[in-house]
Amino acid sequence: MSTIELTKENFDEIVSGNDFVLIDFWAEWCGPCKQFGPVFEKSSETHDDLVFAKVDTEAQPELAQALQIQSIPTVMIVRENIAVFAQPGALPAEALEDVIGQARALDMDEVRASVAEAQQGEQAQAEAQAEQGQQAQGS
Repeated sequence: MSTIELTKENFDEIVSGNDFVLIDFWAEWCGPCKQFGPVFEKSSETHDDLVFAKVDTEAQPELAQALQIQSIPTVMIVRENIAVFAQPGALPAEALEDVIGQARALDMDEVRASVAEAQQGEQAQAEAQAEQGQQAQGS
């Protein structure tokens, strides 16, 4: 399968419509991106059951910013609408295959439970901070 170009217009549709999406964030001027491109393309041919997508950070700066991409190339894997991997740097073919294997092996029920637990913890912390702020104002 060839890669899909992701834009801010089609991002939600592609990511939410597929259970496993690999995303390569790149730019034309980026030497390591050009080196990694063929590795990503070859992997897309090996894993025709997965969606391989590319984001040109120059053409889609809002998308890169929204996903907090700090440097390129960056590879991100989204499984069932959850980013399970994001790492800057051009991965060698073996490393990319290893990461794909690890992402395939994830128990997504456990991942969802972990995400929910983290969100509950963040919410409890925010509520505690708000309560402390109200107490400080009241004294």
